[in-house]
Amino acid sequence: MWLLLAFVSAALLGVYDASKKSALKDNAVLPVLLLNTVFSTLIFSPFIIDSITGNGWFSGTMLDSAPYSGHQAGTALHAHILVLIKSFIVLTSWIFGYFGLKHLPITIVGPINATRPVMVLVGAMLIFGERLNWCQWTGVVLAVISLFLLSRSSKKESVDFTHNKWILFVAIAAIVGAVSGLYDKYIMTELSPMFVQGWYNFYQMILMGIIIAIMWYPHRKSTTPFHWSWAIPLISIFISAADFAYLTALNQPDSMISVVSLVRRGSVIVSFICGVLIFHEKNLKAKALDLALILAGMVFIWLGSK
Repeated sequence: MWLLLAFVSAALLGVYDASKKSALKDNAVLPVLLLNTVFSTLIFSPFIIDSITGNGWFSGTMLDSAPYSGHQAGTALHAHILVLIKSFIVLTSWIFGYFGLKHLPITIVGPINATRPVMVLVGAMLIFGERLNWCQWTGVVLAVISLFLLSRSSKKESVDFTHNKWILFVAIAAIVGAVSGLYDKYIMTELSPMFVQGWYNFYQMILMGIIIAIMWYPHRKSTTPFHWSWAIPLISIFISAADFAYLTALNQPDSMISVVSLVRRGSVIVSFICGVLIFHEKNLKAKALDLALILAGMVFIWLGSK
């Protein structure tokens, strides 16, 4: 079940990336990110309010936002501290990732983000003692080869990986995202998915409000102006659904973060299709071959996890 949820999350994540790219076109990054956190908080507010008021409408269901899952127990303060740390990590990754995506083709950003599972894999083996079988390793190797080929094909679009600051931004987002994945595996052994998702969106909204007040609002007239886009609420809808499937997958005892993380990066296939159909990006033949390797890697991982 957890593997199926990972694939669902990957598909939703690809549409989320396309929504981000559309919303950020000629738009101010930080207000878009703030609105994302606002809409995401609104989506989960009914479940959080239910938990705070003690109505118990969703008690015992997958929408229950009680702090701890199963037989786990602990203080509410401890649970909130864990989620607040997650909020800092995720928001850092998002800020760098949003700026990078605004200035780069989505068919380049997607493959860079797809390097996260390799970093997560190393961390999972070192920290959680996870081990992959030969079929899963085959999938990982195919994915790594495809990423190498994709990085080479980007040179045809005059994107220099060594001297482009937006590439650096996306790389930082990927590294911090990998840290977030490992941290998620740690906290999801204790906390319930709905509690984590509802409260970390709320904390991100507060943090983004502070960042906007300090960094963007005083200088808004001298930077890229903000304009409304209907793609903005779509960002929140798709990331909320993708994260819910992802956190629910990690909450299952037999789930492997190394596998879940790699499957989620299959979202690059969906974002690639969007790059072709919606954004009309270039150099597609070489990238299509590379993405076929990623797809093959996903198949091997699925076979090895059955």
